[in-house]
Amino acid sequence: MAATVEELYRNYGILADAKEDLSKHKDAYQVILDGVKGGPKEKRLAAQFIPKFFSSFPELADAAINAQLDLCEDEDVSIRRQAIKELPRFAAGENLPRVADILTQLLQTDDSAEFSQVSTALISIFKIDAKGTLGGLFSQILQGEDIVRERAIKFLSTKLKTMPDDTMTKEVEDYIFTETKKVLEDVTGEEFVLLVRILSGLKSMQTVSGRQQLVELVVEQAFLEQVLNPTDADSVDRLLQCTRQALPLFSKNVHSTRFVTYFCEFVLPNLSLLTSPVAELDIQLEVLKLLAEMSPYCGDMDKLEVNLNMLFEKLLEFMPLPPEEENGENAANEEPKLQFSYVECLLFSFHQLGKKLPDFLIDKISTEKLKDFKIRLQYFARGLQVYIRQLRVALQGKTGDTLKTDENKIKVVALKITNNINVLIKDLFHNPPSYKSTVTLSWKPVQKTEAASIGQKRQSGEDIGATATTKKLPTNLPRRNARQIYNPPSGKYSASIGNFSYEQGGFRGGRGRGFGGRGNRSRGRIY
Repeated sequence: MAATVEELYRNYGILADAKEDLSKHKDAYQVILDGVKGGPKEKRLAAQFIPKFFSSFPELADAAINAQLDLCEDEDVSIRRQAIKELPRFAAGENLPRVADILTQLLQTDDSAEFSQVSTALISIFKIDAKGTLGGLFSQILQGEDIVRERAIKFLSTKLKTMPDDTMTKEVEDYIFTETKKVLEDVTGEEFVLLVRILSGLKSMQTVSGRQQLVELVVEQAFLEQVLNPTDADSVDRLLQCTRQALPLFSKNVHSTRFVTYFCEFVLPNLSLLTSPVAELDIQLEVLKLLAEMSPYCGDMDKLEVNLNMLFEKLLEFMPLPPEEENGENAANEEPKLQFSYVECLLFSFHQLGKKLPDFLIDKISTEKLKDFKIRLQYFARGLQVYIRQLRVALQGKTGDTLKTDENKIKVVALKITNNINVLIKDLFHNPPSYKSTVTLSWKPVQKTEAASIGQKRQSGEDIGATATTKKLPTNLPRRNARQIYNPPSGKYSASIGNFSYEQGGFRGGRGRGFGGRGNRSRGRIY
């Protein structure tokens, strides 16, 4: 039988006046519990009174939590908010994981104010018992409904980094790592990105060993022990996503060797067959950019000569021979295209790995092949000089807003690409070939130290176009995910650059695509 407002106030008074003898008034507390069966006024009072005396009646703990839970599901949003606000008062001892589980499920609300209250309540009990709260969150991530799982993961990805150090102890971080590994056994691409972000933010993951652990996790997801099926968009997408997540983890102490090896052995030979997961994505260029970014962090490689040779052969494909001459004149319709964006990536990767085997171009390939390579380099270098001059003329005198137009931004990027290639070709023309020059990949921001050193030395004719322009406009350089390709036809300048973006962490499709299909979860209230 539902209690009236008068009965609720009368029994509240009995409990409030009882002080130390509360346990003798179990019937009075039961009346307050029955308030959840009444109308809106009775429910609002019950939402406030139930938690106030909850700790005094442990034998009614389950009934009290269930009563408050009924109010959290009421049709009246104001009653729900009041009930949710009071939920942390039930989070004591063995009840805390259950309350955390309940709050996690309540994250599925579409009411923004209610969602904010749920988040606040979770944060408050997290500070009481972080591990117990995480138990409730991960329980729902592993077993809950899709919407709850999604929002619980996003909650962790945004809120963990705001927790105080005394809450995020080593024990808590170890628990997060262990539970996240379980979740990673069956995730979508979007979930994978968020979970790696969660782990990357942990203090224990900032060490070399911590970063190495993260790389190992990403390697497991990338399936590097399997042969790549280049025509399967899911497999290609998985590899791209995992490589993107691994990139920030690589350093001189945390090597990219397994990824670079995999790209050389399974990706480069099938470059033209790769099926793009995103229609507008230039998948070949995306792959080559990833390889270029990883190559400086490659450690000792078991099959270095074989992999370097594969890289060399792929580079030759994008570095054409000069057109044959007929009657002393070049056949204009046979002029090959100089694909600068592709060549920048391949040359940079070859240059980085070549440092590990500096005699490759001298002793590891035939004299005829070396001669052929130098002819290609020479032809490409001549084309470069033409474009570099045209780009400098086009950008000369332009400053401020003028350089911010789309057309001029493209020219700035194009100038960086051509200058980078020019520097690398000069290195390879040395006898013996040199691998000492350093360049910043055209889509990467110029490092402060590099910009400073540029300003301190006299700029050469080859350097001034790229360094002077980019030094003035660091904010206009393309972000990593703003993929641009500069590929004008040989012999004249063209501003046709295909723009496309591939968000780091982006992933099309729902759960079950690419990163494994999660099985059906139970539906309805499970708390």
